[in-house]
Amino acid sequence: MKSSRIVFLTFLMCLLVPTFFLSNAAGQKNRRRQGGGPPPQALEACQGSVEGDSCKFQSPHGMISGACRTIQGRIACVPGNSGPRQNMGTNRKYGSQTGSTSNQPLNYTSAASTITAKVNSYKVVDTGQSKCFGNKSEISAPRKGRPFYGQDAQHKGTQPSYTNNGDGTVVDNATGLMWQRAFKILSYQEARMSVKSFKLGGYTDWRVPNIKEAYSLILFSGKDVSSKDMTSKPKGGRPFIDVQHFDFEYGSNGSRVIDTQILSSTIYKGQTMGGMDTVFGVNVADGRIKGYPIQEMRGGNKKYTVRFVRGNQDYGKNNYVDNNDGTISDLATNLMWTKADSKNGMNWEKALAWVAQKNRENHLGHNDWRLPNAKELQSIVDYSRSPQQTNSPAINRIFMVTTIKDEGDNSNYPFYWSSTTHENLRGGKSAAYVSFGEALGFFGRPRSSSKTLIDVHGAGAQRSDPKTGNPNSYPQGHGPQGDVIRINNFIRMVRDL
Repeated sequence: MKSSRIVFLTFLMCLLVPTFFLSNAAGQKNRRRQGGGPPPQALEACQGSVEGDSCKFQSPHGMISGACRTIQGRIACVPGNSGPRQNMGTNRKYGSQTGSTSNQPLNYTSAASTITAKVNSYKVVDTGQSKCFGNKSEISAPRKGRPFYGQDAQHKGTQPSYTNNGDGTVVDNATGLMWQRAFKILSYQEARMSVKSFKLGGYTDWRVPNIKEAYSLILFSGKDVSSKDMTSKPKGGRPFIDVQHFDFEYGSNGSRVIDTQILSSTIYKGQTMGGMDTVFGVNVADGRIKGYPIQEMRGGNKKYTVRFVRGNQDYGKNNYVDNNDGTISDLATNLMWTKADSKNGMNWEKALAWVAQKNRENHLGHNDWRLPNAKELQSIVDYSRSPQQTNSPAINRIFMVTTIKDEGDNSNYPFYWSSTTHENLRGGKSAAYVSFGEALGFFGRPRSSSKTLIDVHGAGAQRSDPKTGNPNSYPQGHGPQGDVIRINNFIRMVRDL
């Protein structure tokens, strides 16, 4: 009994004693630990849970209730009554987006499953975009100091590289992941069961990819085929995946030509479409990440394009270091980020110009900042976070995030521009953004004339906005789910380490 009390007291003391020392020098690659850890009962109580979930466990002194918190890189049940925060309001009315008066670090931490201590384990593969665009169409590559300089095609990262093993498997030489070349059409539940007995290429350790693994395959050399007629493929479309190495079919898992949604294992920490459990997927027909209800709204389980993966289980996990100079280094991706965002939204052309001005100012001691491409920006999404479940944006607490008033006059978090043009059949009028707050839309049920502002695609979605224009021209949003159109999106700059 005495030893049990000592273990439990040690656990409580770990809440008061820092468990990591981060070096003040930029690029520090080692983190040190000290102190004891939580007892096994506290760890077991939070298995499968995320930060803020209620929990309880049996201690030598009786039943202990509390909330799941990250302690020394592991999520454990911490005594107390500080459970999950209340969800953000769901009764929304149309309003205007405004800037925030707050830009302070948020009081939450990431689940241990999103963090690694490894270095160079999360290689962000280039988008493959080779053309430059203005506000409407393709242009010649702009020179430094000219409008539209600094966009995706002007920075070449790690290029996509695949090896076909000739046995139904494909190796991604950049990420270290091995993929199934073919696909199956399965529901989320069927995919989870199927992978347990799946064998290919002599391997049995296959898994359903998480959303960051699945998004590693996307290529923005693609052209979105969305149109008014979704029943047949129009001329000029290009898939958002390497069809030389991976099987692809438009409309593979649905009735629309754009229904080619690669299933991930990442469940949204919240609900979409007015209360439906949701899983993220990558649409390689229209070039987006969205959260999709696991069950169809008319009943039955939704089907997906399913492709299994194996290897590099640290892919998608970040290794952040706060350099204490306004920058954050991710040692897993070898990227450096600004800790703060732009604090205000602006259109795409102005976003590129804003970054160019920061470089002229040698912002935070560097003059090689850039607007991140879509895949770089998605690399810092924390899918264990959401406004609904943790009352926070979908990003690690190490970053500072501006709070906004959304279209329903509720507190929310911004969309952030990428440097990547989202080309479609009408040209290059849109650019990709990532939603770190709710991916809202004005949604109406089939055959209903009324529309409600709700989270339609989940925090962590990647959609697109017009590069220029007036958001008030889109009072009911755009597209089948009425995606809200903001145009004036925020910025978080990146540079290579």
